[in-house]
Amino acid sequence: MAIPIVIARRALSAALRRQTPCLRQDRSIHGGFSRPRVAPQTIGRIAAVRWHSVPSDVVTKVYDFGEIKSFADAPSKDRVLIDVREPSEFAAGYIPTAINIPLKTQADALFLPADEFEDKFGFSKPSADQEVVFYCKSGVRSSAAAQLARTVGYKNVSEYRGSWLDWEKNGGKASKP
Repeated sequence: MAIPIVIARRALSAALRRQTPCLRQDRSIHGGFSRPRVAPQTIGRIAAVRWHSVPSDVVTKVYDFGEIKSFADAPSKDRVLIDVREPSEFAAGYIPTAINIPLKTQADALFLPADEFEDKFGFSKPSADQEVVFYCKSGVRSSAAAQLARTVGYKNVSEYRGSWLDWEKNGGKASKP
C-alpha cells in the first residue's frame, strides 16, 4: 500500500521548516526573532549562514569532498549516493555513481514499495541495510531528504553537506546522463 503523497509532503514541509536559515526564534523574555551574530568584518557584506537541524538522538555522518571522491572512484554495493536535485539540475552534471531521486517533485519516493519505486525511476530502491548518502546543490535539500529517509526507516543515513557546489569548487569530475 502506497503512503499518500499528502503525508510525504507534510514530512518534507516539516523537515524544511526545521532547516530555515533566515531567522530564528529568540528565546529571550522579549520573544520575537533575531538574526544570527555576524562578525564585524562581514558587516556590509552578505554572509552565508546555514543551520542543519537534526534531532538530538540521531547521529548523522557527514562526509567531505575527499571521502565522496573516494566513493565515486570505488563504488560499493553497500552504499548508495543519492542526488536529490531536480532532473534538469542532474542532467547538467552529477557526481559519478549517483542516482537521482528529486526531493521537490518526488517527495514520496522513499515511501513507495520497491516494485512501484523501480517502475517509476528505472532502478532498484535502496535497501534498508545499505548506507544512503544524500547531496543536492548546497546541502539544504539533502538534510531534508536525510530526515525523510529516517522517517521511512533507513538507519544508515549520511550527508555530503558541501554538495554539488563543493564538488565543483574542488574540481570533482562531473558525469552526465
